[in-house]
Amino acid sequence: MANFLDNIFFIFQRLSWLSILDILLVTLIFFVLLYSLRDTQAMVLLRGVIFLVVALVLLTTLVELPAFSWLIQNALPALLLAIPVIFAPEIRRALERLGRAGTFATTTNQTPYEDMQKVISAVVEASARLSARQHGALIVIQRTDNLEQFIETGVKMGAEATPELLLQIFYPDTPLHDGAVIIADSRIIAAACVLPLSASGILNRTPERQMGLRHRAALGISEVSDAISIVISEQSGSISISHAGRMIRRIDPDRLENILVAFFRPDATTPRRIWLQRFFPYLFQRKDE
Repeated sequence: MANFLDNIFFIFQRLSWLSILDILLVTLIFFVLLYSLRDTQAMVLLRGVIFLVVALVLLTTLVELPAFSWLIQNALPALLLAIPVIFAPEIRRALERLGRAGTFATTTNQTPYEDMQKVISAVVEASARLSARQHGALIVIQRTDNLEQFIETGVKMGAEATPELLLQIFYPDTPLHDGAVIIADSRIIAAACVLPLSASGILNRTPERQMGLRHRAALGISEVSDAISIVISEQSGSISISHAGRMIRRIDPDRLENILVAFFRPDATTPRRIWLQRFFPYLFQRKDE
């Protein structure tokens, strides 16, 4: 015990502010890596890689196997080259998030809050009526990230956001009902838009099986941008909202309005808050929900 304490004291005596900074940087890198990979299929791959590496280290250390050790030592560089290929989608999403975090100074939302209140009221009323009728719908509200690439996939409208228009768009079997409506600058910019499907494993682990492509698309657009997506289930009529790769399900219209107001109130669109939300989106999840 005395030797252990002496070793601890020896380590602390050798610590300097540069050593502490070095440790913090390494810790931050691992934190961001694991934070970006959580709730994704890559986490399963990461656990497999860690288990394989630990097993190989133990096997080569505890048992003297010269030929096997030589093979592992020569195969290790190939494994390091294979890691970027295996985790390519997750690395791309992390770099995209980092890139969006660096543009906070020039992409703040310029829509007046009074206009956003009208949009929120229209979306909430339309969502309540669509839910009561069990009409499936997917509504995306742009924040600071530009959604032009997804707007191009739909039918341009440029119309005022009203409950009646949203109800008409998502009426079953109409030409525009299949796809997403994108709202930007307090107007319905386009309908029948195609969104990226989520690569997350969140929906696969839920006990409910009624979540289909609309819910995956709602999560997908929230993973690649800071937009807010509202989805109404065609099977159950339940209302869900998604942001930053997370989805809140079975919410009532009043809670939906409270969440939207929290996201679009003036203090939620300050540059400092936007930057933090982009790089660490879940820090604000509990407060905004």
